[in-house]
Amino acid sequence: MSFHKSIDKQVGARRAAVPVRSGAEWLVGVGFRCWLAGYDTGDIACWENGWNEYNRLLGPSRAKRAVTELACWVRTLRSTASRKIEYYPFGCSGFCPDECMAISLIAASQHHRCPAMQACALALTGSELVEPVIDAANAFADALQEADQRLSQEAVAALMAPQRKAGGDVFADRR
Repeated sequence: MSFHKSIDKQVGARRAAVPVRSGAEWLVGVGFRCWLAGYDTGDIACWENGWNEYNRLLGPSRAKRAVTELACWVRTLRSTASRKIEYYPFGCSGFCPDECMAISLIAASQHHRCPAMQACALALTGSELVEPVIDAANAFADALQEADQRLSQEAVAALMAPQRKAGGDVFADRR
């Protein structure tokens, strides 16, 4: 099954209002979204939404480490970014291009694809200062791996190619 079909399956059919809430790619995307929103708005409910999903899927002890590393990664990413990082609201069933690139970055880390990690980090930050982002991404990817959350090899930097060619948002809200 291709990664695109896997994501389509995870986010549901076009008629579905809420995605199936499982899978490592989905967990990375929704965590990224919640932590960015929390930092941007200062609303603790954003972080609570993310914590609740991680806790539900991983259990409290594994979720604690994963969420700690997620928060460090997103904070590092925001502090090095030279542009605004985009994300969809919590309830959206698809992922925007920046969320897809974040998923690709973590997948590249888990699969030890260094050039892809650098390319994803550069695309996300718009800055050449990517080493801190890569270090934090590696720690987050390791925490997910230890929690038995392995992203697909197909997610490594492949998410954006069809989307950019088509000029559309392949993973947009599919309601």
